[in-house]
Amino acid sequence: MHPIKHYQELISNHFHQINLVNEPTNLYQPIQYILSLGGKRLRPVLTLMATEVFDVDCKKALAAATAVEVFHNFSLIHDDIMDDAPLRRGKETVHEKWDINTGILSGDAMLILAYQYFEEYEPKVFRDLAKLFSKTALEVCEGQQYDVDFETRDDVTIAQYLKMIEYKTAVLVGAAMKMGAIVAETSEENANLIYNFGLNLGIAFQLQDDYLDAFGNPETFGKQVGGDIIENKKTYLYLKALEFSNDSEKEQLLHLFSIQPNDNTDKINSVKAIFNATGSSDATQKAIQEFTFKAFETLDKMDISDDKKILLRTFGEKLMNRDV
Repeated sequence: MHPIKHYQELISNHFHQINLVNEPTNLYQPIQYILSLGGKRLRPVLTLMATEVFDVDCKKALAAATAVEVFHNFSLIHDDIMDDAPLRRGKETVHEKWDINTGILSGDAMLILAYQYFEEYEPKVFRDLAKLFSKTALEVCEGQQYDVDFETRDDVTIAQYLKMIEYKTAVLVGAAMKMGAIVAETSEENANLIYNFGLNLGIAFQLQDDYLDAFGNPETFGKQVGGDIIENKKTYLYLKALEFSNDSEKEQLLHLFSIQPNDNTDKINSVKAIFNATGSSDATQKAIQEFTFKAFETLDKMDISDDKKILLRTFGEKLMNRDV
C-alpha cells in the first residue's frame, strides 16, 4: 500500500485528464465545472485505498472510484438547489452560475454517467458494483428526504437524525470502500467489514461536517458557515442543545429556529452561543470520536496485515481532526 497522499494525487491527476465537455455544452460544462472544483475527493480515495488493502493494484479501481465521485457530485448539485446554497467549495454553486433547470438536468446526466463507468468491468464485478451502487443511491435519496422532512418537524430524535446522516452521507463512504473490495475480489466477509468501517467513519465525517458548519473557518471550510442554522436544520448540535438546555435556552433556541431574518448574522451568533453554553458542541465532538473508534473496532476483525490497519486508522484519525 501507499501513503494517503499517493491516492489523492492519483485521483486528482485522473480527474484533471477527464474531459467531459461535449454537445450540448450547456449540459456538460456544469458537469466539468463541479468536478473541476476538486474538494477532498474522500470517497474515490477510499475506493483506491480499499483495493490495495486487499493486495490489488489500485489503478484497477479507477473506473469505480470515478463513478463514486461523479455520483457524489451529482448529489451535491441537487442538494445545493434544494438548500438554495450560494457556495460549494468556496465557488458559485452550479445553479447560481447557470440556473436551476441546468443544475437539475446536468445532475441527472451525472447519475447516468456514473453507471457507465462500471461497464469497464467483467460481468460478475459489474453486477456486484451496480447492485451495491443502486442500493446506495436509493438510500442517499431516502436520507435526503429525511433531511428535508426534519426541517419542518419539532420531534426529531437523536436516533432518527443518526439514521438520516447514515443514509445521506455514510452509506456512500461505506460503499466507496466496499467497491474497492469488490474490484479486488476479496472475501465477502472482508468486503462487509470494510463497508462497516467506512459506514462508521462516514457518520463521524458528517457529524464533523455539522460541527464545522457552525464553528469552521470560512476560508478553509469552503461552504457558507452557519448554513445549517440559516436553514433551521435539526443537526446533532441542535438536538443535543435542546436536550441539555434549560427552559430559557430552549425557548430561545426554538424561537431562533422558527425565524428566517433578512440578516442572519445575529441568529447564527446566538445559536452558536447556545451550542457552547449547553455543552452541545462538546457532545458533538465526543460523538465524532465515538463513531471513529467504532470504525477502528472493525479493523481488528479484518483479514489484512497490521501495517494496513495502521494506515486505515491514521486516515480515520486525520478525518476526525480535520478543519475543512
